[in-house]
This record gives sequence, structure tokens and C-alpha cells, in this order.
Amino acid sequence: MMKHGSIFLFVLATVVLAVQASSGHRSKPRAAKAGSRAAESPIFIGGEPAVILERPQSADHTKPQFLGATILPGNGMNLLQVRAYLPGKGDIDVINAPSLPEAKNLLENQNDAFGNKSFSMGGAILLPYPNRIRGKLSADGKIIETTIGNKPLSLPANWKGKKPGAEVHAMHGLIMSAHFRDVKFHNGPTESTVSGFLHGGNFDGHWPSKTDVSVRMILKNTALDVIVTAKNVGNEKLPMAISFHPYFRFPSSNRAQARLHLPADMRTLVNNYDDVFPTGKVVTVKGTPYDFTAPGGAPLGPTLYMDDCFTDLKRNTAGNAVIDVIDPAAKYGLRITALSPQIKAIQAYAPPDKDFIVLEPQFNLADPFNTKIWGRRNTGMDWLAPGQSVSWHVRLELFIP
Repeated sequence: MMKHGSIFLFVLATVVLAVQASSGHRSKPRAAKAGSRAAESPIFIGGEPAVILERPQSADHTKPQFLGATILPGNGMNLLQVRAYLPGKGDIDVINAPSLPEAKNLLENQNDAFGNKSFSMGGAILLPYPNRIRGKLSADGKIIETTIGNKPLSLPANWKGKKPGAEVHAMHGLIMSAHFRDVKFHNGPTESTVSGFLHGGNFDGHWPSKTDVSVRMILKNTALDVIVTAKNVGNEKLPMAISFHPYFRFPSSNRAQARLHLPADMRTLVNNYDDVFPTGKVVTVKGTPYDFTAPGGAPLGPTLYMDDCFTDLKRNTAGNAVIDVIDPAAKYGLRITALSPQIKAIQAYAPPDKDFIVLEPQFNLADPFNTKIWGRRNTGMDWLAPGQSVSWHVRLELFIP
């Protein structure tokens, strides 16, 4: 039989445990599980457990809604997957991505030294330069020597086309496999959130000044907001551009009838679809297969290949650029709203033999420091003075077309 003092301590411990269990905030995120969400083994990728945000399903089954999201803090805060409920189809994956165990194997056992596997799946965050930068290849083939803001710099030589003799260049930034820290997450009654922080510094000497990066994602039943903030914590000007690289699925798997609304009047031309180097020429989309400006969009069709940068964006009265992916066969619509005024371009990648489209709302045109092709054109890089910050903010929403 317990004495009165023991009973008091037992009750006190029980209350403390109950309070801790009811709190959604954790200094470390709850690990995502292998297989079903009820599984016990946590999945760690890049030294951090994957985070699963969850939303309770609404009793109203006539409307689409988000159900969850999976984020990889140990791999650049990659938005690996977004789950949703779609009337008539049930639970679906919004993003084309492998399972968590498969992603772990690919990212940790089959990746290269540059972390390129990161942008082959999910929705990798691209910073401080989305897309391509060209330069002189070093003798060892590992570095691209280029000039940024009149300063000579060396960037990782991490990409090239598939054809023989394709030019090696730098691609998609410097945080693809970065390990974000101070990760916090919360599954609450009205929204679920995750945040992480990266002290990027000068990215191992590859970029001017010093950069701190913070990422925050906010998941509601009706929307997913992704916010990436870069701050210049160094003593010199910091060139900055931000985007992400999400593989949005067509739930019907029928790309030919899928439609795209993309509010851009102009398209940059490239030398070919293997290198995908911009030529500096910018042409109108009007009267071409690349005109997706009409309300309700235009069909992608069965044969159109795209790896194109669209610019001269049209904005609504709120100042936002709104992209719609529409899959009529699945009665599915995904709206991507670019809320940051710094977003000046949208890269669209859509191979005709795949059931996904990659849409990258980004600050910049490709190869943005190449004055030989762009001349004095503003290529979208944001130059931050010491102490300044810039945020990239995109919102995903579901609708029935």
C-alpha cells in the first residue's frame, strides 16, 4: 500500500507525462515511419528523422483536402511527398516520389558527391541559384570557374547533358543535401507546421558573403504554404535566387488530356533540350504550343516536350502569379500561387512519356550572370546588402475543375 508521499509523487509524475504527451511542440521532430504510419521503425535520412505533418480528414467528402506532408530536414528540407483526399479517387499522392525507405536508399546509398539525387524526387529546395550556371571546367572536372558580381568563384560541376561531349556546368544550387537543424514541428487542430534552420555560411567557399537559411511549411486542410528565407549575415553583397523542384503527378496517369494554366507571355529559347542552355533570346508564347495563358489553361497534349523557362509573368490584383495544373479525367486541380514579388520566372519540365510535370516558380532566368547572352537584361537575381533578407513564398491549393 502506497504512503501519502508516494501517492503524491505518482500523481505528479502522471500529470507531467500527460501534459508532455498533449503538447505538439518538440525540439526534435517525430520521425516518419517505414511503411504504414503505425510502424515502429523511424526513418532517418541525412542524420535527421523525416517529419510527417498530418491533418484530420474532414467529414465533408465532396471537397478535396490535404491530409499530410513528408519533409526531409537532413536532406535540404526536401518536400518529399504531399498526401491528399480527392473525391472519387480517395487518398492520392500529389508528388511523384519513392517511399521513405526507397528515398533513404537512393539518397544515402546511391547518391553522388553533389547530392544530385535530391532533385530527382519530391520537391527539393533550390538555393542560391536554381537552374544552370556555365563556366570554365577545372582540370580535374570537379569545379566550374565563373564570375559572379565581378568576383571569381568556383561552383560544383555537378551536371551535364546525356549526349557525348555535353558541357559540364553547375546546376540547382548548394543546399540539396544540406543538414537543417533546430527542426521543430507541430500537428495542431487548425494547421500543422515544420521549420528548420541552416547556417550556410559561404557554402564551402562557393558563394559570396554568408547566408542563413530558414524554411517553414504550413499545412492546412485547404492549403500548403512553403516559405524559404535567406538572410545575408556576411559583410558583402549576397546574390540570391530561390525556387523548388516539385514533381506534380497527374492522378489519372493520362498526361495527354491534362491542362496547364501558366500566366507567362514570354519564353526563353535554349540551344537544345540536352544542354538546355539559354541563348539570350526571349520570344512571345502567343500563337505557339507554349501558350498556356488562357483561363482554364491549354492541353499539354501527347507529344509536347518542355524544359522551358517562362517569364514576363501576369499577376492578379493581389500581385500574385497563379499556375493551375488540371487533370480533367481525375476531376483534379492543383493551384500553385507564387506570392513573392521576386518570383520573375517559371521553369516547366514535362516529358511526354511521364505522368508528372515539374513547375519551378523562381527568381531568376537560367545562367543569370552570363552577360554575353543576357546583356543588361535583369535576370532576376536579388542582391542583398549585409543584414538584408528575402523570402520565397509559394502556396499549393486543391480544387475541382
